[in-house]
Amino acid sequence: MAENQQLTRFCNVCKKAKKNYKFKHLGKKTCLRCEFRWKTSFLRLLVHDRRLTAIERLANRLGYMGSAFIMLSPYILNYGYIGAITYILGGMLLTPQVWIAKQWNLVVININLIIGYLIYIIL
Repeated sequence: MAENQQLTRFCNVCKKAKKNYKFKHLGKKTCLRCEFRWKTSFLRLLVHDRRLTAIERLANRLGYMGSAFIMLSPYILNYGYIGAITYILGGMLLTPQVWIAKQWNLVVININLIIGYLIYIIL
């Protein structure tokens, strides 16, 4: 009977009597199955999968368009006011994306870009 008690131990999670090979080593009190379940549930808890709202999707698409205008603008800046207008348009289209993402430093940079090129056009 003493030999039988050494072969089985109780898991501290599921409270079931299990054989020694169901545990990782002699010092372990949690069986392999419960330990795996706990790890899996913990890792799933850390990762939160969420969908973007309609406003976030629209802001992302506007941001892509604004980035394209800003990348295009330096090459057409020498051709009259069209380069400055595309800079202003790019800054205006890019601002909602960074506003929704709460990246306030980029919001300030975009507003600075818009004001700077408005002054460039006026003067």
